[in-house]
Amino acid sequence: MRAAPSRSYRMSEPDGPRRATAAAHPTDESVLRPSSGPGGATFPRAELHETHTAIVLLFGDHAYKIKKPVDLTFLDYTGVAARRAACEQEVSLNRRFAADVYLGLGEIRLPHTDEAEPLVVMRRMPADRRLSRLVREGADVDDVLRSVARQLAARHADAPRGPDVDAQGSRDALSSRWESSFAQVRALADEIPLPDGVEEAERLVRRYLGGREQLFDTRIREGRIVDGHGDLLAEDVFCLDDGPRILDCLEFDDRLRHVDGLDDAAFLAMDLEQLGAPESAAYFLARYSEYSGDFAPPSLWHHYVAYRAFVRAKVSLIQSRQGAPGAAAARRLVTATLRHLRASAVGMTLVGGLPGSGKSTLAGALADRLGVTLLSSDRLRKELAGIPAERSAAADYGEGLYTAEWTARTYTELLDRAAALLSSGESVVLDATWSDAGQREAALRTAERTGADLTALHCQVPGEVAEARLESRTASVSDADIVVAAALAAREPPWPEAVTVDTGGPLEAAVVQALAAVHPRGTGPAPVFRRLCVWPD
Repeated sequence: MRAAPSRSYRMSEPDGPRRATAAAHPTDESVLRPSSGPGGATFPRAELHETHTAIVLLFGDHAYKIKKPVDLTFLDYTGVAARRAACEQEVSLNRRFAADVYLGLGEIRLPHTDEAEPLVVMRRMPADRRLSRLVREGADVDDVLRSVARQLAARHADAPRGPDVDAQGSRDALSSRWESSFAQVRALADEIPLPDGVEEAERLVRRYLGGREQLFDTRIREGRIVDGHGDLLAEDVFCLDDGPRILDCLEFDDRLRHVDGLDDAAFLAMDLEQLGAPESAAYFLARYSEYSGDFAPPSLWHHYVAYRAFVRAKVSLIQSRQGAPGAAAARRLVTATLRHLRASAVGMTLVGGLPGSGKSTLAGALADRLGVTLLSSDRLRKELAGIPAERSAAADYGEGLYTAEWTARTYTELLDRAAALLSSGESVVLDATWSDAGQREAALRTAERTGADLTALHCQVPGEVAEARLESRTASVSDADIVVAAALAAREPPWPEAVTVDTGGPLEAAVVQALAAVHPRGTGPAPVFRRLCVWPD
């Protein structure tokens, strides 16, 4: 975490927000009489703030929020009844997160209108306790983020669930939300210039979602879809001495609030990254994962952060069309969208080569560096035969466990297991010789079927180096010797699609070559999302 330049802010972790003992009515005298706020703070001046959907007046120790009479396609507040319903919904929903902040519904009566204008009445929060401000100041916010993650996970644990909620967590529902946002952004092209990268974002989203139906079905079965917050930004989190207050949840469309809990948390992670604190973003998601017991694949973390970045980019473009500054923010957010979509790409990396080429060593090191699953044909072959991996099953070329039938069975199982992982959003490294063109073609079909990026690495070393390694090999999962290696070499077809990796030198040099092939463009400064290791007692 970044060191605080001037001050550090830490907070306790209460069981939940402190509830008001009595709800103030908007017509009470106390509402109009300035007084001290939380922690003794005073609010001497009135302030006016505007968003693309509302106007907020800060006066004394209260805030008054009025909905704009706008129609933005995804919401329509042009009627008083619609604005009143939205205000009522906002109070009801936000009391789940900050019961003592949302005091109730008020109204304004004007002489030239027949209907009173509804508004939301809230306690005014101290601006210097905004999480966004603390992050910009470089304060240590680890304790704050841990407390927010804990509170969010608790709210998700008791949030409403059911078929209507689950329906919004499907792969197709998420795809529909993406496509709706893409369409809304494209519709703005005639009025304002769009940021570069929208077309690439569309392609990457469709590729990821195309092969991940199993992942989203599993999330639904696990009860991960909740009626959540829907719009969790750092500027709406206030870090009070007795715990955080999370404000301003999304109220205008229930379907947009019915989301995967990780999707809900990803909004704040995205915002922290935009505030220049990517380490805090990763820390917050790790804490949320811990408190919610959710160990989703990192690809899904990145995908949801990308989705939230694009939603904010869309909002920035709408604000730009309305005349407010937003173009620069939209460009920055689309760039973040692409960075996380590239990081979310699910990949299958084939690491092949003859015995003694160092392919297994490279495959293991590469899987560790990428934080992905390693599958080994040598181990799998013996598992299928019911033989411990360390026990020798050495045989002449094409004999024993190395007949054509056993080899075909091994590679079929290898790709079946890879497909199951890829469909669940898990990238894989497959360690095998890959010396048969038919097996390589089967791997390509698996990648295409699961929407995975295929990278083939062909490990090569001088013959004398491979022979020396095989002669000095002691205990090994592989049973190949020099004779078997020579027989394989004589039958190995060309592999033009593979990237040749020199594995004759230091391991780190080979890993660098491999990483350059797996991520040719890199992923930029996106946070590295790694799941916590949970060890059994």
